[in-house]
Amino acid sequence: MSNEQPKTVKIDDIHQQIEKLREQASTANAQIPKYIDQRNQLNELVKKTHQEINELKNERDTINEKVKQLKVQRDAIRVKVEPIIAQINTRKEKIAELKTKVPRESQQDLQQEFEAIEWKIQTTSLDLQEEKRLIGNVKEIELLLSAYKKIDSQNKKIKDLIIQRKAIEEEADVFHNELTDLAKKSQDLHTKMIEKVNAVKISRAQADGLHQAYVKTKEDIVQMYVKIAELTGQLRGLKTAMYEEEKLRRIVSQQAYNEREKAYKERESVAKEQQKVVKEKQAAIKEKLEAEAKEKLKKGEKLSWNEFQLALGDDPVDDSEAQN
Repeated sequence: MSNEQPKTVKIDDIHQQIEKLREQASTANAQIPKYIDQRNQLNELVKKTHQEINELKNERDTINEKVKQLKVQRDAIRVKVEPIIAQINTRKEKIAELKTKVPRESQQDLQQEFEAIEWKIQTTSLDLQEEKRLIGNVKEIELLLSAYKKIDSQNKKIKDLIIQRKAIEEEADVFHNELTDLAKKSQDLHTKMIEKVNAVKISRAQADGLHQAYVKTKEDIVQMYVKIAELTGQLRGLKTAMYEEEKLRRIVSQQAYNEREKAYKERESVAKEQQKVVKEKQAAIKEKLEAEAKEKLKKGEKLSWNEFQLALGDDPVDDSEAQN
């Protein structure tokens, strides 16, 4: 702002600056509660989300502990399968060994032959020699069938063992399926927990941003009021300068007036002196003329009207003025 500008222009400009700063400060002040409210809402959301995260974590940890227990139970049951499998394999080996000792005839053929001989012995009249021979055949066939029977016995035991193994595996599968479902639920809870943790990070960052905006706005308002105070000081200085200038102007004006009054009075005094001199001169002249008129009157000389008045002591000038 140029120093040559009139102070009134400077004052108006400062007033405008102050008004603008006050409007900006008012707008900023109105914004502060919004920042605070939004920040507090986000902080409350962060607090609430933290509680939800803790609840999810506790639920997940509880499920994980149960999954751990189920794994122990499942593995403990699966351990029972191993000796059963070992027994099955042992019996299969025995079956393989027995198969090496079975006759060339099939079990079915031997059984049919056995039944046929038995039927013949029971239903046919035989001599003693023939009956002994057939009984001997039956015993031979029984001996041959015993290998197949042993194989059948092993197969039956294997079948029972397989049933036991299956029952144990089904029991283990129950635990496995349950822990699988729980593990899936645990993973889902963990995913939700991570999502909420990320949401907390975002909300906290937004709350921090709003807090920084709140702090900066307060600092800006302080700077505005500092500037207003500075401008107010300038304004006060300008008004003081104007007051001093006006005071000086009035003093100078009063001095000029006094000098004019003094000069007027001096002129008036001179005029009065001049009028006094004139009146004195007029009085002298009048006195002279009056004396001359009286002298003429004494001598009996003819007098003019003015001279006659003068001789009588009248002022012909005053009379003439009165007539006028």
